[in-house]
This record gives sequence, C-alpha cells and structure tokens, in this order.
Amino acid sequence: MGPAFFDRPAATVAAALIGHRLFVDGVGGVIVETEAYDRTDPASHSFGGPTRRNASMFGPPGRAYVYRSYGLHWCLNLVCETGSAVLLRALEPSAGLETMRARRGLDAPRLLCAGPGRLAQALGIDLSHDGLPLDRPPFALEPPRGPLTVAATTRIGISRGVDAPWRFLVPGSPYLSRPLPRAKPGAAGAGA
Repeated sequence: MGPAFFDRPAATVAAALIGHRLFVDGVGGVIVETEAYDRTDPASHSFGGPTRRNASMFGPPGRAYVYRSYGLHWCLNLVCETGSAVLLRALEPSAGLETMRARRGLDAPRLLCAGPGRLAQALGIDLSHDGLPLDRPPFALEPPRGPLTVAATTRIGISRGVDAPWRFLVPGSPYLSRPLPRAKPGAAGAGA
C-alpha cells in the first residue's frame, strides 16, 4: 500500500479503501466509510490552492492530512493525487478496543469510530500525524480479507461543491457515521 495506490483520483481511492484495515500504533479496524475531496471541488480544503494548513494535500500521495474541524475534532485524511484526499468517516473497530474506549470515554463499540472526529480520537490522531507516510509506523494499512459490497452516495454536510456520489460505505454496517439514505419513492431503481 505505497504511494502508487494513492496516486489516483480521490473518488477511485475512496471506493477502493472500503474494507482495508487501518491501524495507528496497533489500534484500528476495517474502513467502512470514506468521502472523496479533490482540488476542483469548492468543498475541498485544497480548492483555493496551497496554504500552511493544507500543505500535506499538495505533498506526495500516500501521506496523512490531519486538520481540526470546527476547532474541536481532529480529522484524518489520506492524500491522493495532488490536492486531493480521502476523509476517513468510520471504522469497524477490531484492535485496541480498550485503548479506544479509554480515549473516547465510552464502551459502545458502535460509537467508537462512527464519524471522523470520533475515529481520530479513538485512534489517537492529532496534528503530529500530519504529513506522515501511511506505509510506515505508526500507520499500517492492510488489504481487505474478502469481498465487500460498496455503495456510493452524496457526502454528508456539504452545502457547496460537487454534488456527486463521493461518499463510499458498506451498506448496513452498524459502524457508519450515518446510514445509507433510503431511495425516495418513485425514484429510478426504487421498488414498487
């Protein structure tokens, strides 16, 4: 899982990451939800060009981009081709559960990594991880253990930018930040 895997469009990488296992110092689990952001998208931090805050998005692919959301929560992104990244929205926790519980101050496994801020807190992510390569400690990224169904839908909380299906997830996973939206009655592909 070196830089070549990440040196592709963010939406391609975001879909491909579903089912991979991510660990930070041995704590982590299966990636079940991602979102893609690229430099042509007004919702992306890279849209206005490089800044001190988003410098990692313009660095080599296969690195971490960490930022603080609303001044409260750290968020972990995986850098793809120049100016693009994948936001990790949810993991199914499988390793280091006691460490996650202590960091999050709760016991419910479903809530340990359901959402980008929770995920980062459970994995111990902070600004010191920004720019670090994903193929070396403290990170470990492993391929899926078997095939998974991957669904695509629009991103969460985006009021501007690309209205494309750039949120990827495992449908029905109890570990998602939000469930897959139900098809609207009468919509194409909806049942009668």
